[in-house]
Amino acid sequence: MQSSLINNGRDLHLHHGPIDLIISASGASRSITRAFEVAEDRFSTVLDGLVAELDILRQPVAYKCNVSDPVARRMWQATSRHANDSFITPMAAVAGSVADEVLSVITRHANGLTKVSVNNGGDIALWLAEGESSTVGVADPQSGDILARAVIASHDAIAGIATSGRTGRSLSCGIADSVTVLAASAAAADAAATLVANAVDLPDNPKVKREPAIEIDPNTDLGNRAVTVGVQHLTETECSTAITSGLSLAEQFVQGNYIRAAYLILQGRCVTTESFGKIMHANIANQLKG
Repeated sequence: MQSSLINNGRDLHLHHGPIDLIISASGASRSITRAFEVAEDRFSTVLDGLVAELDILRQPVAYKCNVSDPVARRMWQATSRHANDSFITPMAAVAGSVADEVLSVITRHANGLTKVSVNNGGDIALWLAEGESSTVGVADPQSGDILARAVIASHDAIAGIATSGRTGRSLSCGIADSVTVLAASAAAADAAATLVANAVDLPDNPKVKREPAIEIDPNTDLGNRAVTVGVQHLTETECSTAITSGLSLAEQFVQGNYIRAAYLILQGRCVTTESFGKIMHANIANQLKG
């Protein structure tokens, strides 16, 4: 495991195997030091706990929790709610669950802290003290340009942000460039972003190139399921059809209280759940009043 302070000592970088965290905290300097200490201590055991449960975590999620590791249990909790409707394994929530677990240890020692974020490769667990807020930017995965910003306030009950899609680190069954989800936890956001990104799709369209997941990554949890490896330029109608399918699922997740909001991107076309605009506009209005 590697641990180092970065950004002139403001943030903590933790790295172990495939897991790479950047932890940011605001507040009293002594409190930040303590937060970094407990985070490093907990992080040192995370990978070993997951490896011990890996065979189970790569299987379709069971209705009954059959894992004991705390991070693995977070993964199960985030994905089991979708087991009736979609193929999903606990691995769909691994990045968010690791971030949530490390954040939970920090917040047990939150005296003197005002904000904490644990960023696991773009999936973020967030904690805000009462009255605090944080700005989240949604970036174009191709250009890196910021396309939208949402101001998250402590009263919004949003503690997780996750992004999935075919341009990300993981394999995707859909064609979305990216789907960013805001939810009550990073694990919940991670699982939902995976499913919404998969739903942005054009089944059997010859413009979409797919290959069995196992041929790309022998260790994948997706087995022989077809994953997207390329998408040609889509017509406006094709793009609308695909992204509307994903947006419909995202709206269902909002209505079911699985997530708070989502932002979807496909070949330059951007759509959001109605709730995304409400969160963004409500909090901007509140800032102007203040």
